[in-house]
Amino acid sequence: MGLDIVVAFFLLGAVAQCLRAPLSLPDGLYQTLTILLLLAIGLKGGIALSEHLTPTLLLQSAAVLALGIVLPLLAFPLLSFVGQLPRINAATIAAHYGSVSVATYAVGVAFLESRQIPYEPYFPLFVAVLEAPAIAVGLWLARQRKKGQGHGQLVREVLLNQGMVLLLGGLLIGWLMSDQTGRIMPLFGDLFHGVLALFLLAMGQKAAQRWGELGKDASFLASFGVAMPLIGAALGAALALLLGLSAGGATLLAVLGGSASYIAVPAAFSVALPKADLGPAITASLGITFPFNVLVGIPLYSALIMTFFPIA
Repeated sequence: MGLDIVVAFFLLGAVAQCLRAPLSLPDGLYQTLTILLLLAIGLKGGIALSEHLTPTLLLQSAAVLALGIVLPLLAFPLLSFVGQLPRINAATIAAHYGSVSVATYAVGVAFLESRQIPYEPYFPLFVAVLEAPAIAVGLWLARQRKKGQGHGQLVREVLLNQGMVLLLGGLLIGWLMSDQTGRIMPLFGDLFHGVLALFLLAMGQKAAQRWGELGKDASFLASFGVAMPLIGAALGAALALLLGLSAGGATLLAVLGGSASYIAVPAAFSVALPKADLGPAITASLGITFPFNVLVGIPLYSALIMTFFPIA
């Protein structure tokens, strides 16, 4: 299976960073690309939601929400008992791996579209559903629920962080104004893959920067950063089978289950647990899991699902 062209941009960024080449994207451009991707995903999902909102979809969303609760509960004992990490660090990393990476999802969508593999068009709803539950579970695992810790600010970070606002905002606009979206889709639709390519160029650099920051737990975190995505992807694919999703949908749910957050969860935990060390979690999710999923995981999940799963 050949290398996807947008993934080649990720490799370019990583190689450039490793070679210390003077290549850099302005921070403002990186933020702009992030906003465009989140809005594009939300808008497409909202347009589809206007056509597919049914009781079945609500039940599927509840099942996906349950997946977001189960994943950090599975990750925590691996981190705490196998990795011998302190409880607060184990809970922090578990929350990252229970939440999702919108960038990984975007690569998964590009992968399926480049191969003309159909999938359920309302998947951005599942992305939004999976953003928050792992944060709540992670905080519970850390046993930091005490009075006077600024719960209002935490709720604000969980529900009103940039990713959630743009994703849900785009979803809402696409849903309520689907008849008017044709005027803006040349930007958010036709240019999606080009925007993703530039975004992955920057992500390749950021991932390579993280490889030297794993520290004394490098071997365990590297192993966990590959093993946990495989566990999450297997659970996502199994849930897709139970829900009767298409092969493309099963691939995307596997991608979501196997991804790890490096934006929403750090923002929330920096408020709830200001003394927590977020470095290992971000390094593992961005430096190990994201490259693994982009280069190996997504093609692997798709190939296995297409081969073994009896899904239309």
